Amino acid sequence: MKHNAEVQESRHDGLKWAVVVLLLVLAVVGNTYYADQALLYRVLGVVVLCAAAGALALTTGKGRDLAELAKSAKKEIQRVVWPTRPETVQTTAIVLVAVLVVGLMLWLIDTLLSWAMSGVIG
Repeated sequence: MKHNAEVQESRHDGLKWAVVVLLLVLAVVGNTYYADQALLYRVLGVVVLCAAAGALALTTGKGRDLAELAKSAKKEIQRVVWPTRPETVQTTAIVLVAVLVVGLMLWLIDTLLSWAMSGVIG
């Protein structure tokens, strides 16, 4: 029985996605068709149509999965232990010093090889 419900839902999902695409196409075409109208009205029209398309997309199976993924990501971000300002400054300083040291070493190697090649070519 559950299998039939999933198949039925996927049939409706296809129709919903078609309507979503139609709404987005309508927003783009309408924006170009009404190019002579005030920008505010065109922006409002595009925003309303995109919001309707987004709301409809969230009612599909993939849309619900996307909403669930966003909620999980938000919870995961809240669990992250972010570095403090002193830790960030210290790490940045270490990286800058390391880059400076490697840059100087590469410059020295390049200078020595250039000097050696000038001696060989002469």
